[in-house]
Amino acid sequence: MSPLLTVVGIGADGWDGLNAAAQQAIRESEVLIGSPRQLTLVPDVVPLRVPWPSPLLPALRGLLDEYADRRTAILASGDPMFHGIGVTLARLVGPERIRVLPQPSSASLACARLGWSAAETPTVSLVNRPVETVLPALSNDGKLLVLSQNEDSPAAIAKLLADNGYGSSHLVVLEQLGGPLERTFDGTAAQWPHEPGNPLNIVAITCVAEQGFRRLTRTPGLPDAAFGGDGQLTKQEVRALTLSALAPAPGELLWDVGGGSGSIAIEWSRTHPRCRAIAFERLLARSAQIVANSSALGVPAVTVLGEAPGAFADAPEPNAIFIGGGLTEPGLLAACWDRLGPRGRLVANAVTAESEAVVTHWAAEHGGQLRRFQIYRSEPLGNFTAWRPQLPVTQLIAERT
Repeated sequence: MSPLLTVVGIGADGWDGLNAAAQQAIRESEVLIGSPRQLTLVPDVVPLRVPWPSPLLPALRGLLDEYADRRTAILASGDPMFHGIGVTLARLVGPERIRVLPQPSSASLACARLGWSAAETPTVSLVNRPVETVLPALSNDGKLLVLSQNEDSPAAIAKLLADNGYGSSHLVVLEQLGGPLERTFDGTAAQWPHEPGNPLNIVAITCVAEQGFRRLTRTPGLPDAAFGGDGQLTKQEVRALTLSALAPAPGELLWDVGGGSGSIAIEWSRTHPRCRAIAFERLLARSAQIVANSSALGVPAVTVLGEAPGAFADAPEPNAIFIGGGLTEPGLLAACWDRLGPRGRLVANAVTAESEAVVTHWAAEHGGQLRRFQIYRSEPLGNFTAWRPQLPVTQLIAERT
């Protein structure tokens, strides 16, 4: 059997910061793999040093296979299992094939410097992710840490906050934590005064929302005005009821069939950082709008595919499917149901008499729950206020056994 992969967390303090077990593990290895920066932190005690290829993930399996019969140590930043390469390796080769020797993570060190509770401070990683990923984590008076992609990340974060009603937020940049070049500087988002510094940094944010800012939380039911587009979206109140019926859980995948503005896929993805969504939309203009809305609302990883059900073949099996359009297309409802695995959920909203007949007939044959609701919104009527009814919605909820 191939020897275990030893994954060694190393901080900015380098070799001297490693404990005896970590140093010994590196000395006993025949191959040492890491980034060029990490490799320079280790003395010449290993016969072969191999820098990570770029891009990393497509080449990772081949690299591991190349040295499978040799004792290999892999360097990682801080705690390899905290937004690190250790997680990827465990998925790729199995947790039983790796031995992890962690150091304190940059988030732990940042909390120690700031006096923040590590258990209560969320962390968002921008490593290989757009800066908009930070948006769902923002809340007035909230604190969060952001793992930077590089030296330009602090300024990009400051601009993002200023552009989204959090310009008065306080930012602290902590560079090279734990090392001899450790440095800290701070400022407010709207008046960020600093030039790019060291690429190895983490940003601590104390959020301050501007007066009258638009409150956008992770709880489903964002204002309709938060979504751009041609008005083709599930309205706020119905959207909240729909997300409740879909019941997203961390790590689950949603198919949003008939994506429109992408509102259901976006709100599903905002409920938890690990929630994923694929929107199916036949119109190119609406597909582009879904991409724009996803980015603006902090979930740029929402995927957009073409028309359903033809594009289903390109998508992984979902945990839940929402049908917001196309119910009267022959075979669409059946095709969605067939793609669900055990315990998969299906929710379909019908607005027209024809689509209502489809879900009613389907429920009579296959089971599930039907419910119907209508939302009223107040509107001015001269000097008075009147209730304006929205279109009634019939909702089908079903779960595969």
